[in-house]
Amino acid sequence: MSLLSVRDLSVAFAMRDQTVTALNGISFDLDRGERLGIVGESGAGKSITGFAILNLLSKPGFISGGKITYEGEEITRMDDESLRNLRGNRIAMIFQDPMVTLNPVLTIGQQMVETLQAHRRLSREDAEKISVMKLREVYIPAPEERLNQYPHELSGGMRQRIIIAIALLLDPQLIIADEPTTALDVTIQADIMELLLELCQSNKVSLILITHDLGVVSQMTERTLVMYAGRIIEAGKTREIINDPQHPYTQGLINALPQQTRPGERLQQIPGNMPGLASIPTGCAFHPRCAYAVDVCRTKIPDIVNLGAVEVACHEVQRLNGAKEGAV
Repeated sequence: MSLLSVRDLSVAFAMRDQTVTALNGISFDLDRGERLGIVGESGAGKSITGFAILNLLSKPGFISGGKITYEGEEITRMDDESLRNLRGNRIAMIFQDPMVTLNPVLTIGQQMVETLQAHRRLSREDAEKISVMKLREVYIPAPEERLNQYPHELSGGMRQRIIIAIALLLDPQLIIADEPTTALDVTIQADIMELLLELCQSNKVSLILITHDLGVVSQMTERTLVMYAGRIIEAGKTREIINDPQHPYTQGLINALPQQTRPGERLQQIPGNMPGLASIPTGCAFHPRCAYAVDVCRTKIPDIVNLGAVEVACHEVQRLNGAKEGAV
């Protein structure tokens, strides 16, 4: 049995004059110890997926359809007490900005000890010992001293390491990392991602990594979901998707990577922008930006079909794949 199973999940937002759909019937599984990447541009539905898994959607957002099952239990039917036990304890989440995640008026020690005591019957002394141990795991120097410091006294990289330590405090089976290095300097990002990978492997923790960076996904994950306008448009092993992308959108994301362009040349960006939730085009949502779109793309939503080692939602993928093979 999969650790996490998502089936036909839909999320909507009830606005004043209409209800808009942010996620539209997405399905995927996550095995124990597996590392899964979710990629796409801003507005694709990546972060909403992470929040929905923990049932952390705030109004006007709500789960409008589908099921989320974790270790055989349906999250969408859990009561408040069960959700409280799930969050942090069995599934932990790492957010984009550590300064928003950490409470600025509490010391690091207070925040870690309170987290432990909220889920475990521990004395303060025992909770502090566990906190120090977790800080050491993420290579925080002088961890005993850090317990008495406030978030603003630490660097961005140090704060993010503490966020990872807090995520690991209760030994969860799954960590959802939502753009965990966005707020950090480029020189620090690689260190944080390397640390997260090391900790997931050593603790046998499953990971869902939400990012727009395909370079990070290629190094961190075993399987990848590519999302566009609230739908999964390509899914499969990360190596297959990076080396031989099938969907025109995935191809565009990879072609836009800086390493795909010679020094001094313009980046090969995808024309146009991600549609807003209230103006998603009919048919394939990507068709206004796609160089291969035909009439059916404008009127019919493509089904997901198996194509070798990946699943792809594209009307033209068979023809494009055949043309590519013929060119070789």
